Amino acid sequence: MHKIDLRVRYQETDAMGVVYHANYFVWFEIGRTELMRAAGFAYTQLEADGFMLPVRQVNCHYHRSAKYDDLVTVETVVTRLSPARIEFAYRITRAGELLATGETVHPIIDNQGRPVNLKKKAPGLWAALNKAVELEIKER
Repeated sequence: MHKIDLRVRYQETDAMGVVYHANYFVWFEIGRTELMRAAGFAYTQLEADGFMLPVRQVNCHYHRSAKYDDLVTVETVVTRLSPARIEFAYRITRAGELLATGETVHPIIDNQGRPVNLKKKAPGLWAALNKAVELEIKER
Protein backbone atom coordinates (compact mmCIF):
# COMPACT_ATOMS: atom_id res chain seq x y z
CA MET A 1 0.00 0.00 0.00
CA HIS A 2 1.22 3.45 -0.83
CA LYS A 3 0.23 6.50 1.22
CA ILE A 4 0.53 10.16 0.36
CA ASP A 5 -0.69 13.17 2.33
CA LEU A 6 -2.32 16.10 0.54
CA ARG A 7 -3.52 19.46 1.85
CA VAL A 8 -6.93 20.49 0.45
CA ARG A 9 -6.42 23.63 -1.59
CA TYR A 10 -8.99 26.41 -1.82
CA GLN A 11 -9.40 25.82 -5.57
CA GLU A 12 -10.53 22.23 -4.87
CA THR A 13 -13.58 23.37 -2.92
CA ASP A 14 -17.01 24.65 -3.86
CA ALA A 15 -18.82 27.71 -2.49
CA MET A 16 -19.58 25.78 0.72
CA GLY A 17 -15.88 25.07 1.36
CA VAL A 18 -16.42 21.36 0.64
CA VAL A 19 -14.16 19.48 -1.79
CA TYR A 20 -15.85 19.25 -5.19
CA HIS A 21 -16.61 15.59 -5.95
CA ALA A 22 -14.50 15.34 -9.13
CA ASN A 23 -11.34 16.28 -7.23
CA TYR A 24 -11.35 12.86 -5.57
CA PHE A 25 -10.57 11.43 -9.03
CA VAL A 26 -7.55 13.75 -9.24
CA TRP A 27 -6.41 12.45 -5.83
CA PHE A 28 -6.84 8.87 -7.11
CA GLU A 29 -4.52 9.76 -10.00
CA ILE A 30 -1.94 11.20 -7.62
CA GLY A 31 -2.17 8.05 -5.50
CA ARG A 32 -1.63 5.60 -8.37
CA THR A 33 1.09 7.74 -9.98
CA GLU A 34 3.03 7.87 -6.73
CA LEU A 35 2.46 4.15 -6.06
CA MET A 36 3.88 3.35 -9.50
CA ARG A 37 6.81 5.71 -8.93
CA ALA A 38 7.55 4.13 -5.53
CA ALA A 39 7.52 0.72 -7.25
CA GLY A 40 10.07 1.97 -9.78
CA PHE A 41 7.71 2.60 -12.71
CA ALA A 42 7.13 6.25 -13.46
CA TYR A 43 4.19 6.78 -15.81
CA THR A 44 6.48 8.87 -17.99
CA GLN A 45 8.76 5.86 -18.50
CA LEU A 46 5.81 3.59 -19.37
CA GLU A 47 4.71 6.13 -21.97
CA ALA A 48 8.27 6.50 -23.28
CA ASP A 49 8.29 2.72 -23.72
CA GLY A 50 5.11 3.00 -25.81
CA PHE A 51 2.47 1.97 -23.25
CA MET A 52 -0.43 3.86 -21.70
CA LEU A 53 -2.91 3.12 -18.90
CA PRO A 54 -6.10 5.05 -19.68
CA VAL A 55 -8.94 4.99 -17.17
CA ARG A 56 -11.59 2.55 -18.40
CA GLN A 57 -13.71 2.55 -15.27
CA VAL A 58 -13.78 4.62 -12.09
CA ASN A 59 -15.95 4.42 -9.00
CA CYS A 60 -16.00 6.63 -5.94
CA HIS A 61 -18.02 6.11 -2.77
CA TYR A 62 -18.29 9.24 -0.65
CA HIS A 63 -18.53 8.76 3.12
CA ARG A 64 -17.72 12.18 4.61
CA SER A 65 -16.81 15.58 3.21
CA ALA A 66 -13.30 16.94 3.04
CA LYS A 67 -12.97 20.69 3.51
CA TYR A 68 -10.56 23.47 2.71
CA ASP A 69 -7.17 23.10 4.47
CA ASP A 70 -7.84 19.53 5.66
CA LEU A 71 -4.85 17.22 5.56
CA VAL A 72 -6.03 14.07 3.78
CA THR A 73 -4.23 10.79 3.18
CA VAL A 74 -4.64 8.88 -0.07
CA GLU A 75 -3.95 5.15 0.30
CA THR A 76 -3.53 3.23 -2.95
CA VAL A 77 -3.17 -0.49 -3.62
CA VAL A 78 -3.03 -2.65 -6.72
CA THR A 79 -5.95 -5.07 -6.51
CA ARG A 80 -5.40 -6.87 -9.81
CA LEU A 81 -2.64 -7.15 -12.36
CA SER A 82 -2.92 -9.08 -15.60
CA PRO A 83 -0.87 -8.80 -18.80
CA ALA A 84 -3.64 -6.62 -20.29
CA ARG A 85 -5.03 -4.68 -17.30
CA ILE A 86 -4.24 -3.17 -13.92
CA GLU A 87 -6.74 -2.26 -11.20
CA PHE A 88 -6.29 -0.01 -8.18
CA ALA A 89 -8.28 0.64 -5.00
CA TYR A 90 -8.18 3.84 -2.96
CA ARG A 91 -9.04 5.02 0.55
CA ILE A 92 -9.06 8.70 1.41
CA THR A 93 -8.95 9.55 5.09
CA ARG A 94 -8.59 12.57 7.38
CA ALA A 95 -6.90 11.79 10.70
CA GLY A 96 -8.08 8.17 10.36
CA GLU A 97 -11.68 9.11 9.47
CA LEU A 98 -12.84 7.50 6.20
CA LEU A 99 -13.85 10.12 3.64
CA ALA A 100 -14.01 8.16 0.38
CA THR A 101 -13.19 4.82 -1.23
CA GLY A 102 -12.84 4.04 -4.89
CA GLU A 103 -11.51 1.85 -7.65
CA THR A 104 -10.10 2.35 -11.13
CA VAL A 105 -9.54 -0.08 -14.01
CA HIS A 106 -6.85 0.58 -16.64
CA PRO A 107 -6.28 -1.42 -19.81
CA ILE A 108 -2.72 -1.52 -21.10
CA ILE A 109 -2.61 -0.04 -24.60
CA ASP A 110 0.00 1.00 -27.15
CA ASN A 111 0.47 4.46 -28.69
CA GLN A 112 -2.19 3.69 -31.29
CA GLY A 113 -4.76 2.83 -28.63
CA ARG A 114 -4.66 -0.91 -29.27
CA PRO A 115 -4.79 -3.36 -26.35
CA VAL A 116 -1.43 -4.86 -25.45
CA ASN A 117 -0.45 -8.07 -23.74
CA LEU A 118 2.44 -6.68 -21.73
CA LYS A 119 3.75 -10.16 -20.91
CA LYS A 120 4.26 -10.85 -24.64
CA LYS A 121 5.08 -7.34 -25.87
CA ALA A 122 7.56 -6.38 -23.10
CA PRO A 123 8.41 -9.45 -20.99
CA GLY A 124 11.13 -7.65 -19.00
CA LEU A 125 8.81 -4.80 -18.09
CA TRP A 126 6.03 -7.28 -17.26
CA ALA A 127 8.31 -9.29 -14.95
CA ALA A 128 9.54 -6.18 -13.14
CA LEU A 129 6.02 -4.76 -12.74
CA ASN A 130 4.69 -8.12 -11.56
CA LYS A 131 7.52 -8.41 -9.02
CA ALA A 132 6.88 -4.89 -7.69
CA VAL A 133 3.17 -5.65 -7.27
CA GLU A 134 3.91 -8.96 -5.52
CA LEU A 135 6.22 -7.15 -3.09
CA GLU A 136 3.58 -4.48 -2.49
CA ILE A 137 0.97 -7.17 -1.76
CA LYS A 138 3.30 -8.92 0.71
CA GLU A 139 3.75 -5.66 2.64
CA ARG A 140 0.01 -5.32 3.26
